[in-house]
Amino acid sequence: MSITEDEARKVAHLARIAVEDSHLPALAAELNNILHFMEQLNEVDVDGVEPMTGVTPMRLKRRSDVVNDGGYPEKILANAPDAREGFFAVPKVVE
Repeated sequence: MSITEDEARKVAHLARIAVEDSHLPALAAELNNILHFMEQLNEVDVDGVEPMTGVTPMRLKRRSDVVNDGGYPEKILANAPDAREGFFAVPKVVE
C-alpha cells in the first residue's frame, strides 16, 4: 500500500494539521514508512503470546488502605446547598 500526496493532504486535513504543499512529499513518505512497518508487524507470529502493557515486568506500588482524612462531615456539609441527615440531598432525576 502506498500513500500519495493527495491522500497525505486529506489525512492532514482530517487531523486538522496545517501542512504546506512543499512538505506533502515528506509527509507521504513518513506515512508510507509507518504502513510498511505495520506490514512487517503483521508477519510476526504471535500465537500463544500473552498481551502485556509494557516490555518490562513491573508491579504497582502498594499502600495500606487506611483512612488518613475525614471525620468531620459537619464541615463538609456546611457548604452543601441542601443536606439532610448527614448526606448531600439531590433532586430526584428518575421517576
